[in-house]
Amino acid sequence: MAWSQNSSEYAKLIEIGRPPNVRKLFPNSKALLVSGKVIDRALLAKGKAMTIAANARNHIIIRGVLAAAQRAEAAVIIEIAKSEGGASSYCAPSYWNLATQVDAIINELGVTVPVAIHADHYGLKNDKDLEKAKVEIPSMFDAGMTSIAIDASHMTDDKNLLASIAINPFIPKWAGLECEVGEIKGDVGLSTPEDALFLVQGLNAHDIHPDWIALNNGTTHGIQDSATGIQVDLTARVHQAIKPYGLSGAQHGTSGNSSDRLREIAQLTSTTKANVATALQMVSWGVKIDDYGNAVLDADKNFIKIEGQGMSEELWAEIVAAGKAQNLKAGDYKKFNLPFENKILGQPREIRERMAKNVEDFSYRLLTEVFSAQGTAQFAYDAIMKAGSYDMGQKAARTEAPAEWTPEKIAQKAAALASDKGPDGNFDD
Repeated sequence: MAWSQNSSEYAKLIEIGRPPNVRKLFPNSKALLVSGKVIDRALLAKGKAMTIAANARNHIIIRGVLAAAQRAEAAVIIEIAKSEGGASSYCAPSYWNLATQVDAIINELGVTVPVAIHADHYGLKNDKDLEKAKVEIPSMFDAGMTSIAIDASHMTDDKNLLASIAINPFIPKWAGLECEVGEIKGDVGLSTPEDALFLVQGLNAHDIHPDWIALNNGTTHGIQDSATGIQVDLTARVHQAIKPYGLSGAQHGTSGNSSDRLREIAQLTSTTKANVATALQMVSWGVKIDDYGNAVLDADKNFIKIEGQGMSEELWAEIVAAGKAQNLKAGDYKKFNLPFENKILGQPREIRERMAKNVEDFSYRLLTEVFSAQGTAQFAYDAIMKAGSYDMGQKAARTEAPAEWTPEKIAQKAAALASDKGPDGNFDD
């Protein structure tokens, strides 16, 4: 069971389980903000389970997911991607205020489950991005991040690996770490075991041991145009190939995949982290969705707002009018998160609460009926107590020879990879 904030056991968790940056930022907090490593270890300990990594595109989503996690006694991740909450973003929650919002809500609601704050899809596309990251990433950890996904998948394989190596000294060793091979772009440019091994072995040779790896395994971000979705067999093959290196799977783009397929991901692969973004946005707004988490569109490709659900009908009408004025497609309505955040929070309490309750109920169902994450808070408590620390250490040792992974040999090995990377494009979140 989830422990009480007033118990001596929970006080011990607060004392030893929170990373240094969290303790410094929130010295009087009772929020159990933990490294992403803690969340991964908890899901691994339960087995055949993954948890929500909720993209917090608005404040309401954070409230709803945290309430669901407490109700399910599940360890969870609250995250924001660079496109959503970076220096140029379309959401109010950001890399630099997310931890503060989560901490405040946890203390307000009395939440006691462990929560990681994850910087998702921190994209590196060129050398300029890399130099900026050396300043920006430390600032994000100063602001309370406890986990990060370095996404250099837009670059060629050798540059992906070299950028991931170059930025690693700027990430705390105790923090959760995710790497990515292959851009998330649907059923083209699919990742292969060889692609994944190249990245993972190269990192291992440099004594870098990510907790998660994200793949292009057949899914996309945003509103889906097809039901092809995640290729479970491919995911399982890749995870089996990299098993000696201790990585778990991070499943991006879960919206657009049926509950049955997501159950298969949890049961048949090594996935412990499942990103949920678009579906949570739609649920909070009160837009009709199907079992795949897709918004249900009418014959004119417009959203269907459920009366009495989500935001007020008046505010929704204002958003629709803005969309028409800008000639936006349904998938571009995500851009309204930032300009309408304060209008959403300025609605009557009963409307704000029903928005959060919609997110809570949707997330609770995912955690308990689909992801099998219920009860994982206890596994996280146990991991912290066993370690006696916020730092879970690494899941694997260095086994690859550094001399075989110099920049010159990395370029040679990358040139030998024959996989199809798919079309160029911007696949940020």
